[in-house]
Amino acid sequence: MPHTAANLTPREVAELAGAPKRSIEKAVEEKVLPVHIGEIAALTYGKNAKARRFLGLESVAYIALMRRLRDLSLTIAGKRKLAKALQAFDLPRLKSAKIELAPSVTADVGELAGDALERADRYLRARDAWIESVPGIKGGLPVIKGTRLTVHAIEARVAHGDTLDEIAAENPDLPREALEAALLFAKAHPLPGRPPNISRPAA
Repeated sequence: MPHTAANLTPREVAELAGAPKRSIEKAVEEKVLPVHIGEIAALTYGKNAKARRFLGLESVAYIALMRRLRDLSLTIAGKRKLAKALQAFDLPRLKSAKIELAPSVTADVGELAGDALERADRYLRARDAWIESVPGIKGGLPVIKGTRLTVHAIEARVAHGDTLDEIAAENPDLPREALEAALLFAKAHPLPGRPPNISRPAA
């Protein structure tokens, strides 16, 4: 299975690509980005937890490319062609891919979307290794594996001025990537009744 066949929610794609969630939803509605049904260990709470819509890693590359190529006007057919081309690569090849968008117009995926892809790869590895939702622990809310530390508690501390370095110093058994994944996961999956806070990574 290609590495691009990941399970990312639309909000996770938005966070990783630094884009509004609406842009991801629009690409899904236009059938540019293909969705699949699946599940992840970090999402076993809430309504329809076992049947959520997921996107692949190529979605991060696509959204990042579209953000960097705002002045390029593509038809929906052109957007679908681009997304399909991205989906054909595994992650290492995707980072070095050059895809023709129009006659005499080629996109260097690594140059334009490499940072977002690296961020997504690190996040997926850490999320799948460290974030879980266990019935009976904190009401099934997502926690860092082996602890009762919820991802939203980490987000709240950062929102109130604590740094990840400070939180890491208090939890020396946890690798920093676990805390970084927990923070991004919390932003992408706000508690019911709380609006999402989509951050914007530096371009």
